[in-house]
Amino acid sequence: MFSTNPFAALSATVSPTVMQAYVVVMTVLVVAGTLFEVVHKGSAKYFFQNMRNSKAKGARPLGGGELVSIAVQTAVVDVLASGEFCNPRRRIAHLLGMYGFVLYVLATAVLVFNPAAGAIWAQLWWLGGLMVCVGGYWFWFFIRVDVAAEGNSPFRVVRADLFILSLLASATLGLLWAWAQAKGSPGSLVMFGLYILATTVLFGSVPWSKFAHMFFKPAAAFEKRITRANGSAENLPTQTRDDPEQQKRHSMDLLRDAPMDMGLGIKREAPRHY
Repeated sequence: MFSTNPFAALSATVSPTVMQAYVVVMTVLVVAGTLFEVVHKGSAKYFFQNMRNSKAKGARPLGGGELVSIAVQTAVVDVLASGEFCNPRRRIAHLLGMYGFVLYVLATAVLVFNPAAGAIWAQLWWLGGLMVCVGGYWFWFFIRVDVAAEGNSPFRVVRADLFILSLLASATLGLLWAWAQAKGSPGSLVMFGLYILATTVLFGSVPWSKFAHMFFKPAAAFEKRITRANGSAENLPTQTRDDPEQQKRHSMDLLRDAPMDMGLGIKREAPRHY
């Protein structure tokens, strides 16, 4: 089962051309949705404006070597290792979901466009889907701030949850469909329909979900490192909160003794307008 291409087995019912066209349409929806968010919500304008403001404030010019070094640090630390997460549990859950999603999508494309792909691609598809489920459900039920810290019900849903819920639904239903199909279950086609529905919501809801954030976060991390390197720091304090002089700046005693990882993370994302 784990070494069999589930999409090849489906070709007896659904034309491979239709499946391939669907993948192309989903790709177009992601690109179009991301461009819509960039233009409609002013994301690109926001970042470029901050870069111009830094230059206007007399920020130190950076050389080509410095920029390359910052880009490498951003890619390795902030993107590949999710260094913005100080909480180790949240970082692990995020890495599971991120790398699982990449494997899941990549393997899906390979299996759909190349029905004769080796067993390794079917195994990677299963592995990616399982990683998404482990990381996603762990985050949803045990790590979310409103659940773990505020005591809200894990079944409370708001608009910001659209991305994670549609991703979990797509991966979960996809794995259940493949399992049911391999077992010859008569309900496998119903499961496949639900899988397609969840996947369409995932890739078609980019303008209303946090899907595009996966493209914005690297840009935000890169810009944050740039402002630190050129000295502008966007008028934010450069001292760390474990410095006694920095702690004295807080007017509230509670914040003076707050944990060092409180409030850390990438805060430089473009404002969202609903």
